[in-house]
Amino acid sequence: MRNYTKPILPPSTIGIIGGGQLGQMMALSAKAMGYQVGVLDPTPNAPAGQVADFQLTADYDDQAALTELARRSDVLTYEFENVDQASLSQVAELTQIPQGIELLTITSHRLREKDFCRQHQLPVTPYASVKSMADLQAAINDIGQPGLLKTVEGGYDGHGQFDINDKTDWAKIEAEINQTEWIYELRQSFVKELSVMVTRDGRDHVITFPVSENIHQHHILHTSIVPARIDESVRQAADQIARQTAEALQLRGVLGIELFELDDDRLMINELAPRPHNSGHYSIEACNVSQFDAHIRSICGLPIPAIKQFEPAVMVNLLGDALVAGREGWAQHPEWHLHDYGKAEIRPGRKMGHITVTGSNIESLLASVNQFR
Repeated sequence: MRNYTKPILPPSTIGIIGGGQLGQMMALSAKAMGYQVGVLDPTPNAPAGQVADFQLTADYDDQAALTELARRSDVLTYEFENVDQASLSQVAELTQIPQGIELLTITSHRLREKDFCRQHQLPVTPYASVKSMADLQAAINDIGQPGLLKTVEGGYDGHGQFDINDKTDWAKIEAEINQTEWIYELRQSFVKELSVMVTRDGRDHVITFPVSENIHQHHILHTSIVPARIDESVRQAADQIARQTAEALQLRGVLGIELFELDDDRLMINELAPRPHNSGHYSIEACNVSQFDAHIRSICGLPIPAIKQFEPAVMVNLLGDALVAGREGWAQHPEWHLHDYGKAEIRPGRKMGHITVTGSNIESLLASVNQFR
């Protein structure tokens, strides 16, 4: 893999694997800085393709298309973790991939991710590998229940996971359990779901964003409140976990770290996302540097100033038809920062856009977007 010793400056071309909303916001940041942007995505006129200089319309594992993107790009990045690693490794000599492939290898596989955390003394819930009903029974005997059984690869927004409360839940997964590899995790009783974005800049300085308090509905992030309503000791602990994780990974690009705050104020890592994260969208309006600006600066080897949040923020996802309500309500809410991702089809539960509001009082901000809560 080619390494760089000096920053990648505009008008160099940044190639993005994935053309969804995260890629779109990466592209918008890159274009504002003067970079050229290319996108690989199988959906014609994908959200990122709409704002990029060019889009290659092909599957993510299409080796010819990925090779073309690599040849036309000075640096390559990705907007999601399920990138085909074998395909990516074949183009590693053609361009610069600052995030590397090992980051994907770790974060795209839940068992490897938990093993990585354990090896680096990062807090995670007790877990076990499961490939059969016998493994599941052994895991429950060793770890306890209730728990969660998750596929080690491919799941998102609650897909690919099952609640395991007692033996009555076993029947739900008995027919599927031999078809793939799973991880069983002890479910934690938490008081808040939190997240923090972290990166390392071109000088290897670790840069962290404020801690976000996240509210989920049906396993999908619905609302983020920043700064999180937590004690200072918890904030410091989250920041330390983020810094420790970034150093252990020799991180490039932005990493999202999802955390559980337990009732004794301890934190546990839920998941790592090797890219900008939904809960970091507030930073576009609320911070001196957005998570997308930070991602572009990091992968291009540029310095990043300390992150400053100007005022509190609330971000709410617009899922499915909520986008229509968001568009229609915008005329009555000048305080809304509406982001419409430009997706061709509205589907239930699909992230179609988001709204961010900023101001001095969090309760007032929550009231402003109350119709979506």
